[in-house]
Amino acid sequence: MITLKCLTKTFNRDSASEKQVIKSIDIHVNPGDFITVIGSNGAGKTTLFNLISGAISPTSGSILIRGNDVTTLPEYLRAKNIGRIFQDPLAGTASNMTLEDNMMITCKKGFKWPVISLNKKMRQFFQKEVTCLDMGLESRMKENVSTLSGGQRQALTLLMTVLSRPDILLLDEHTAALDPRNATMVMALTRRFIIEKKLTSLMITHNMGHAIEFGNRLIMMDGGEIIIDVQGDTKKSLTIPKLIDMFGSIRNKTFENDEVLLTT
Repeated sequence: MITLKCLTKTFNRDSASEKQVIKSIDIHVNPGDFITVIGSNGAGKTTLFNLISGAISPTSGSILIRGNDVTTLPEYLRAKNIGRIFQDPLAGTASNMTLEDNMMITCKKGFKWPVISLNKKMRQFFQKEVTCLDMGLESRMKENVSTLSGGQRQALTLLMTVLSRPDILLLDEHTAALDPRNATMVMALTRRFIIEKKLTSLMITHNMGHAIEFGNRLIMMDGGEIIIDVQGDTKKSLTIPKLIDMFGSIRNKTFENDEVLLTT
């Protein structure tokens, strides 16, 4: 589904503040992979997502999606096939629009749905889909999204993204701003939608417990490189101490990100 070849990204080239953030990454993501991505702040995780989505261009290397070279393809064209959810629950919805209007816009994303109006049939369809969130939102379809809580908005964003039928789902710490109860709820929905829709997904998380529990594959980044890539039985047998020990043996240093170490 995704192939990155010798991908690099350097900011402020040929200046005193030049910094290589992504260092010659090679990785192949298989269709249906659910990959959790961990690493200290500054490891290059979000930059990697920005490169895949087309938000920024690589300094060198190539990006292939379904075998097609999209290295120079702009973000708005890649968005037809890539859904991305950010940490901020407010980022994925339009606050001053109703739930049903937000969902109508989503259905037109990527031109995969016929251009249709918000008629009775569509309203009934949206209500049915929202019911699966089990939040009572089906009775609030004409309310502005600004009236929803952060957890409700992130759950709605997740549903809307799935309804847009992406091939690839990028989750950029999408539960980090939520309280534990809402984070648990959104993660349960995440797993359910990924399985039901057979999505290829990458999820950045600072929660090492989530990184181990969810998905079939885990990668750890450090200093712009992928230093750990485990899947299958190896991933299933992982524990947080084992993961920290793996980092130490590879990098010969202590994993120093307190946020990651304490979020288990």
